Amino acid sequence: MAGALAVVAAPLVAQEKKAGRVYRVGVLESVSLSDNAANIDEFRKGLRELGYFEGQNLLIEYRSAEGRVGRYPNLAAELSGLNVDVIVARGTPATLAAKNAHGKIPVVTAPVADPVETGLVASLARPGGNVTGLAMLVSELETKRVDLLRALAPRTKRVAAVMNMGNPAFASVWKAIDEAARSMGLQALLVDVRRFAQVAPALQSAKAQAADALVVRLGPLTQARRRALVELAARHRLPAIYESRLFVDAGGLVSYGVSPPSMYYRAAAFVDRILKGASPAELPMERPTKFELIINRKAVKALDLVVPPDLLLRSNEMV
Repeated sequence: MAGALAVVAAPLVAQEKKAGRVYRVGVLESVSLSDNAANIDEFRKGLRELGYFEGQNLLIEYRSAEGRVGRYPNLAAELSGLNVDVIVARGTPATLAAKNAHGKIPVVTAPVADPVETGLVASLARPGGNVTGLAMLVSELETKRVDLLRALAPRTKRVAAVMNMGNPAFASVWKAIDEAARSMGLQALLVDVRRFAQVAPALQSAKAQAADALVVRLGPLTQARRRALVELAARHRLPAIYESRLFVDAGGLVSYGVSPPSMYYRAAAFVDRILKGASPAELPMERPTKFELIINRKAVKALDLVVPPDLLLRSNEMV
């Protein structure tokens, strides 16, 4: 009888689980889902390990600005209208839009740069509003990038920082690059690029102003645009360091930065805690602990460079 009752009860238990609450998680991004697949896969993995399964108790609403910053407020409002329980955002413009969305929805960053300086949070230890998640401090990160670029291209005297200064966080990024360059006896040149169509003339201008190398900080780009960018840098024979390995996989020389997939995996833990009732105002932000140095062997050879032995040992991968 006990066995028979268990068989009868099993479908009822399954129906009860299916009838439970479905959590809606919004994702506000700059690139399409296909271009962001590796990161979102890690985010899903993190959520599955915490008991959230799409089609059962989880629905992910993905929205992309397709590289157009001005679309973020409308997309954030759209997610708000869908009554999402939390929004995951990457970068300052997306996070600002999500933070200001109607209803003050909890926001998890994956990650964001210098959130205290840009006013996103009161402090890393106690954010104090509706934003928490992963945070990078750009001063040490950009100093490391300039140092690595100088080690790989030792003849460098002038570094051009190719940046979208429309991003509020990039004021501190430029300051960090400028200070790092001067501390190493180099000159820094700011090249402000707000639209991808400006990249080609910007690199030509940098070359005309005697730039020897590039630090590229343009945020997430589509695969086609990453490839076009690294081809332009190669055409001008400008060694360049990028923020993620996606640019190196597209043919770029070197990248140093956080591992985006690991950031999205960690973001899942923040989402879980918020869905269980934690307040983002009291959830301390985390700083990344995993960084990647990726070098493209073919680009090294094309630029007639030599990878120093110590740099070779410190690299995570040669592609």
